Amino acid sequence: MKPLYLSLAALFLSMGLAAQTQQPDTALTRTVVVEQEYAPLIRDAAKVNVLPRVEEPEVTPKHVEYDIAPSAATRIPADTLPSYAAKETPDKAAPGYVRLGYGNLGNLDVYADYLFRLSARDRLGVTFGVQGMDGELDTGDADAYGYDQWDAYDYRTHAALDYTHRFDRFDLNVAGHFGLRNFNRLPDFAPGKQRFTSGDVHVGVAFTDEGLPVQFRAETNLLLYQRGLDLDMEDAQEVAVRTEAEAWGSLGRGQRVGVALRMDNLIYKNNLYENYTALSLTPYYAYEANGWILRAGVNVDPAFGFGKKFRVSPDVQAQYAFPARVVLYAQARGGRLLNDFRRLEAVSPYASPVGQLESTYEQVNAAVGVRVGTRSGLGLHVYGGYQNLEDDTYFGDVTSSVYPALVLSTWDTDNLYFGAELGYSYRDIVTFTARGTYRDWSAKDGGDLMGVLAFKPAFEGDFKVEVHPIKSLRVEVGYRHASRVKVLDERADPVSNLYAGATYDFFRWLGVYARLDNLMDKDYRYDWLYPTQGINFLAGVMLRF
Repeated sequence: MKPLYLSLAALFLSMGLAAQTQQPDTALTRTVVVEQEYAPLIRDAAKVNVLPRVEEPEVTPKHVEYDIAPSAATRIPADTLPSYAAKETPDKAAPGYVRLGYGNLGNLDVYADYLFRLSARDRLGVTFGVQGMDGELDTGDADAYGYDQWDAYDYRTHAALDYTHRFDRFDLNVAGHFGLRNFNRLPDFAPGKQRFTSGDVHVGVAFTDEGLPVQFRAETNLLLYQRGLDLDMEDAQEVAVRTEAEAWGSLGRGQRVGVALRMDNLIYKNNLYENYTALSLTPYYAYEANGWILRAGVNVDPAFGFGKKFRVSPDVQAQYAFPARVVLYAQARGGRLLNDFRRLEAVSPYASPVGQLESTYEQVNAAVGVRVGTRSGLGLHVYGGYQNLEDDTYFGDVTSSVYPALVLSTWDTDNLYFGAELGYSYRDIVTFTARGTYRDWSAKDGGDLMGVLAFKPAFEGDFKVEVHPIKSLRVEVGYRHASRVKVLDERADPVSNLYAGATYDFFRWLGVYARLDNLMDKDYRYDWLYPTQGINFLAGVMLRF
């Protein structure tokens, strides 16, 4: 641990303060800087988007270009701690924000943020937060578990410093983050306690002068991660150097050509893992004019060291916006998802990898859809597609050993999907959204009979209503349902979460918030055997300054 902490401290002192790389302002991409006035409604703890990765088309003269990194829809994530969202407001929002909340089962929410506007060109941000819980959870089956209650705890601490300086023709960004997660596993599981420590330093530059014939952005990141108490991997350390760059030039009349590069160098210590390098090169041609958005590219993904597989996947998009606020699109995307320590934690924090895992590769995620919008605030999105994943990451059943443990492994999977989203907003007084996605999963060579698909989402549905009757009050009520794939005539209990939340501002600088979760007291799992909270609440105070 000491080398990791010393390395983090040295990096933070040497690199200074941080910010994430901004995309350059061009005729095709506009950067919109929005200060945030914090008024959070605590969102659904389990609500993570696992819809197909599609571009969000906007019926406007200028298209907003979104992150095109592939995102595999694989399972209902294990992240059960609450997340928060702030409502965006115009510039000149209060630079400081503090939130403090507490609830039953030891639910804790501490968050602080301050933005220093050092000059017209310099901004410095400082963030700190602690979220977690500590309380007894019902196992729901004393005969199977051998006990009625599990004394569970899970606390995550994070801190960040960010700094941005805008030069005449480019932006310089420097960032640093630190994270610590402490939690425990079920009794008799090995090891009983776990600790994840992470940190990273980021440096990036991006050209902002539209008059230059060639635009360019580049960044490098040093990422450190330590799994504290894994079986056969105690204090295993992962050091990653991630370099990303992209250059593009205009051909005139809405055309441009470019190439994007990403290289990950991973080095492991205190375990039996092999070091390796993963490279991704994406040349592309893009066109945007007269309502059309076209992109033709290919991802070329070789690897060196462990996992020497040469992969190729498409990066293609076609979209047309009709004047009547109707957008049709078709696309095929893909790419590599590294199974590094950070992603393994996201798949399941309670599971340990069975040796070094191959990277998950999205061979293709092809989708077609239509999006319709009206001036009255009604919107409809219907889509369907196919997704193929090689070495898809999943967590397996408990091993039969002296010290049982939940394990991580990989298997090839694919799925057909279709879904729809419906939304309506009336003058920011009433807003409702409804969405649903159905997936038909299969696993290669009988993997569907081995538990590979047991926690994959078969159907996911969300419905939420937000009411803003007066300026100072905002109320939210929602319901989320997510069923799992049937395996050997059995199906894991579905997620069934009815929740509600509210915020109220006494003054511009002082407010309160509350959240009620799992109001129907349903018993379901995000990870094999691990119970989640029943009815729970969280309430607190917010300060802006």
